[in-house]
Amino acid sequence: MIRKLMTVAAAIGVLAATPSVAANSCRDAQGKFVPCKTVTTKKTTTKVTTAKVTPGVVKGTDGKCRFSSGAKKGQFTKCP
Repeated sequence: MIRKLMTVAAAIGVLAATPSVAANSCRDAQGKFVPCKTVTTKKTTTKVTTAKVTPGVVKGTDGKCRFSSGAKKGQFTKCP
């Protein structure tokens, strides 16, 4: 019984793969097989970032953010 089920599953797998194999076979005008031309499209995505503006935080030339005013003036903080 298991052998019959495996045979049926293999047959279904072969039948499912046949259209994709047939679609990949390219032929020229004389009917000879030639390499298929692959068409690749570039998918460009634009990432839009919204800068979170924290009042009183300034990024210095060293790349670190500090408070520019208030009680914590000059202390390091996370950059937005």
